[in-house]
Amino acid sequence: MEIHLNRVDYIQVGVTSQKTMRLLPPLGKKTTQKVAIADHDGILTCFGMKKGEAVPVFKTLPGQKIVRMDLGGAVGTPQEKIFMCSGSQVRGFTKKGKQFLTFEANLTESINAMYVSGADLFVCASYIYNHYCDCKDQDYYLSGDKINDITCLSSETRLVPVLACQDRVLRVLQGSELAYDIEVPGPPSVLELYNKDGGDEVLYGTADGKIGLVQIGECSAATKWEIDNSKKKGGILCIDTYDIIGDGVKDILVGRDDGTVEVYGFDSNSEPTLRFEHVLSESVTSVQGGCVGKESYDEVLTATYTGWVTGLTTEPQKAEAGPGDEVRMSKETQSKIEALRAELEQLQVKVLQGREQYQQISQSSTAFSAVPVFSINDKFTLCQDDASYSLTLEVQTAIDNLLLQSDVPIDLLDVDKNSAVVSFSECDSEQPNGNFLLATYRCQANTTRLELKVRSIEGQYGTLQAYITPRLQPKTCQVRQYQIKPLSLHQRTHSIDQDRPMNRLSLVGQFSFAEIHSWVVFCLPEVPEKTPAGESITFYFHNTFLGTQLEATYSKGEGHFKSDNISTISILSDVLSKEATKKKINLNISYDINDDSVSHTLKMIHPKLEHQLLLARKVQLIDALKELQVHEGNADFLIPEYRSILDESANLLEEYKKQPAHLERLYGMITDLFIDKFKFKGQNVKTKVSALLEILDNYELNSLLDFFSES
Repeated sequence: MEIHLNRVDYIQVGVTSQKTMRLLPPLGKKTTQKVAIADHDGILTCFGMKKGEAVPVFKTLPGQKIVRMDLGGAVGTPQEKIFMCSGSQVRGFTKKGKQFLTFEANLTESINAMYVSGADLFVCASYIYNHYCDCKDQDYYLSGDKINDITCLSSETRLVPVLACQDRVLRVLQGSELAYDIEVPGPPSVLELYNKDGGDEVLYGTADGKIGLVQIGECSAATKWEIDNSKKKGGILCIDTYDIIGDGVKDILVGRDDGTVEVYGFDSNSEPTLRFEHVLSESVTSVQGGCVGKESYDEVLTATYTGWVTGLTTEPQKAEAGPGDEVRMSKETQSKIEALRAELEQLQVKVLQGREQYQQISQSSTAFSAVPVFSINDKFTLCQDDASYSLTLEVQTAIDNLLLQSDVPIDLLDVDKNSAVVSFSECDSEQPNGNFLLATYRCQANTTRLELKVRSIEGQYGTLQAYITPRLQPKTCQVRQYQIKPLSLHQRTHSIDQDRPMNRLSLVGQFSFAEIHSWVVFCLPEVPEKTPAGESITFYFHNTFLGTQLEATYSKGEGHFKSDNISTISILSDVLSKEATKKKINLNISYDINDDSVSHTLKMIHPKLEHQLLLARKVQLIDALKELQVHEGNADFLIPEYRSILDESANLLEEYKKQPAHLERLYGMITDLFIDKFKFKGQNVKTKVSALLEILDNYELNSLLDFFSES
């Protein structure tokens, strides 16, 4: 059963954070609800709809940036008190705008997640969880990785907090202790109770776009279902449940950071099915289900990054008049159009007056230029599917251009959603502090969001810088920096295959736990910056490009690293030695190299290399085959293999275009593997690299394995 929803824009406030819009409970069945939304200007706005117009209920004065909002009230009564947090402070307002609570949590970090239930307040900063009851301290927990969100299940006797943590884990707490944790397929970014009236089911959304439902038990949890992100949509920022379809079962409303709004219903087997999808032009920070615009018409209400409150309503739109039809508009619609025209004229006059005023001021002798301030929402994440980094930049005003600069070799990959025109400048990488990449993106009018993809090379590390210039006067620019780490294509995982042939690297020296942890943070992504609690720690990683793995175990004075890829061990050895030398710390380094791991790694590279070589050969043939087809008038005379190449030519060219330098990167990895194998034996084999490249040009797995073993 599909549904049709029509878009209605209500109001715009300032820039908003995740989960900062809520619908107040309705006064009666199917009556319209009030909307509360908070922004980065510190303003809480509450409004309702009357005759198609947004009518303010109350608006607070500007203050510190508001990062979260929740509704609360006495247990068993309508949850209509508004709680919001900014910095380490929580404030409470009634539905009429009267402030009744100011609570200072006295945390060293700003609150980034909050949940309210009756007299209980649960707040989380980066790594810290606190529970207060009637504003008095109850429980405290220090998490092993960053906390992104919190929700609570209410049982008959107690509340059960569930934390969404960056290390791909949901942590279930009991008091100040960890009861157990639940592994999820990506870094969880948002949590929501499936049934707000009770129950033991929690919905989660991940930063890489997956959704799941887990049933929380006393001692363990069970995953009910998961929705994969096969279409490569954006990460999940917000989730709500509401019966928008009207079949008596709560549907799942989802907002993503690429602007996608989704409604999932359930089929006869209770499996989630996509029923509706709409794409907005910017990230969706909040989503709620309810009745806002008109009585008896349900809708999906969304808030976006730049503060637009938009409804997707079940109310049918008026049919458009065709040629020759008489256009009939209600008086309500006519008055709305007249009001909009009058407002537009007023705005145009204001803009002209502002420009004239600016010109006069700028020409005076005492003139000075004020740099306009603008917000940027940026995200630099490793995508597991194609081993590339996705850089997403979102600005509250239109982007004029973007300059990308990198001091390490990286490949720019094609992105379908990106309509900006890119141009490259020549770089002199031989110079000290030279550039390997200088690329300029010129954006079309009204582009506020830009998505780029880059692929790094492991072993090459440095900084990628983005210079963002919006369409503002006077011209101004903000710079954002992103670290490309030595093992940049590695991603955290919950476990590894211990049966693979492993190489070992061991370090012993006079270094503290905090020092070796800082070196690991420098080398690998997705490692928490805060030094872990306890005396030792183990992290597991897998290489998203090759599928090889790494285990890192370290404590004060010693570190042990295991990998089935010699090149990973070589990179770690070089970088850790350099970092220790900077601190003037002597390291005793020992290796245990397993020769079987080399053939194992080559066999893992084999299918990727074979695919890329076949793709390159097919692409080389396309032009010649097309010429033959034109010359002969058809392709019937060609053998089936060549006919299929012609039929698939568009897809082949698109795949080849999306993966520039993919073949060269695989050649580079095999060459590094060859050099690293013999480096640990004390042999320099760089003179044999040309012979290796010859074998790769006429690739056959067994001859490559023979070359590695004979050299």
